Amino acid sequence: MENKIIAEGKTTNEAIENGLKILKVSKNKVNIKVLENEDKRSFFSILAPRVVKVELTLKENQKNEIKEKRVRKEIELTSEEQEKAFKNVEKFIKEFIEKSSEKINYNIEKEKEGLRVNLNSDNIGYLIGYRGETLYAMQNILSAIAGKGIENRVRVILDIEGYKEKREKALEELAVKVAKTVIRTEKPVKLEPMRAYERKIIHSKLQENDKVETNSVGEEPHRRIIVSLKK
Repeated sequence: MENKIIAEGKTTNEAIENGLKILKVSKNKVNIKVLENEDKRSFFSILAPRVVKVELTLKENQKNEIKEKRVRKEIELTSEEQEKAFKNVEKFIKEFIEKSSEKINYNIEKEKEGLRVNLNSDNIGYLIGYRGETLYAMQNILSAIAGKGIENRVRVILDIEGYKEKREKALEELAVKVAKTVIRTEKPVKLEPMRAYERKIIHSKLQENDKVETNSVGEEPHRRIIVSLKK
């Protein structure tokens, strides 16, 4: 999507509305500059069709949000690369389990872009950590290990004891609750900082709500979502 466009209309408002439709955003998410005003018409142009031109530029936080929502195209691995990544990760996990005092079950599934790994046990919550911090650190380690000897990037998705599914459900419930609060109080609510994938869950859940909108603000790792009434 372009960050800046020029739109036309018979009036300033019509030109702005046309531009907003092209960008698919609301008016509060753009900066507007009138290039040709409907009031500034010369004697020689009085018989010509009336055209107003406006320049719409996405605000900086909106550019970041669009970039954040954009799904990066992953490179598909060959069957040989998938097999090598599988063996790399399985070798590491087996060694990890041997050195662990817990009885851990694991499952590794091959995917086009990488691997999906699931770990389960009665007592490995410590591998999840606060808000999944340890889990994501371990996921990064597995991604690096999986990619050894492979030219393409290998994506590894790790889940432990179904944490991610539970977290996604909790975030969706939070989104609904916050939206109700915003509608009732007519005041925006700023959520706590979240990871990109968690913010995406909030954005997606509230897209189906026609009364509120979401915007991401701040820089990583303190980037957070603001839920507010649609204008």
